[in-house]
Amino acid sequence: MNLQRQAAGQGHRGGRPAFEPPTEEEIRRIVVEGDPLTLVQVAERVGRDLARPGDNPRSPDALATSQIRSVFGKVRELDMHVRTAAAAVTELDQETYRELQLLRPKLAYQAARATGRGVQWLKQTLDPAIQLVERDRQRFRHFVDFFEAILAYHKAYGGQ
Repeated sequence: MNLQRQAAGQGHRGGRPAFEPPTEEEIRRIVVEGDPLTLVQVAERVGRDLARPGDNPRSPDALATSQIRSVFGKVRELDMHVRTAAAAVTELDQETYRELQLLRPKLAYQAARATGRGVQWLKQTLDPAIQLVERDRQRFRHFVDFFEAILAYHKAYGGQ
């Protein structure tokens, strides 16, 4: 197996890459455009790959829900705050924007601590999505929907 592909999480087992990250175009269509079909397709692929890298549910690279609980909890907290804001507000307030951006180093830290590559792959998926949110409330909602869908598919594919 090619060592560069293996290091990037692209090693094959059973003819399928261990993890196929979303492309920049897919992330843009999900977060910026709010394309629900792309969101569902990509979330299913990412959720499956995080739960069963290379179709192996016992892979040491499989993502455990406990590894991302604090990040997802913070996203849910921010989402509740955004939902309670006046409907006419189109931008995230300064504190919500700040907390959202601080998820990026939190993901990086958790990815560096984790023994498998699952958290790194999740970071590789969510970091560019967070950057595309900018201060836009609707983009934030698209991001939350994407994160929730990834976790739903992760669980559906047997993620622990």
